[in-house]
Amino acid sequence: AMAAPRRPSGGGLRRAPQDGRLEEINKEFLCDPKFSNEKDLEEKLAVFKEKYMEFDLNNQGEIDLMSVKRMMEKLGAPKTHLELKRMISEVTGGVSDTISYQDFVNVMLGKRSAVLKLVMMFEGKANESNPKPSGPPPERDIASLP
Repeated sequence: AMAAPRRPSGGGLRRAPQDGRLEEINKEFLCDPKFSNEKDLEEKLAVFKEKYMEFDLNNQGEIDLMSVKRMMEKLGAPKTHLELKRMISEVTGGVSDTISYQDFVNVMLGKRSAVLKLVMMFEGKANESNPKPSGPPPERDIASLP
């Protein structure tokens, strides 16, 4: 395989392969007739992908219990171990103790109301009511330094 060009170090590097993989899965969802009448599907999938990568802290392409735990704490809704297990089995149908991206998107787009989905929706609402400035903080040039 050709060596990829080196990028400046930082969070982006570690994410690249995963980003591509999730992008592929998003394409599958876009082609899925089951979701063909979903409004703004492409935008939603882009958001889900960002969210998922934010929470996939073991970077194995799956969200594990610890990741869900930290995610809930970060959203200000900490859960007990049992509640977390229940949330995960709610999303995966009890077949796995980690949440794959497919599981995640299926829940977010599906009709079932899962705790995870409610929390994500809630977080979206919370962010709308108090918008954070988007994008990185403005670069400070040398002239502005004290």
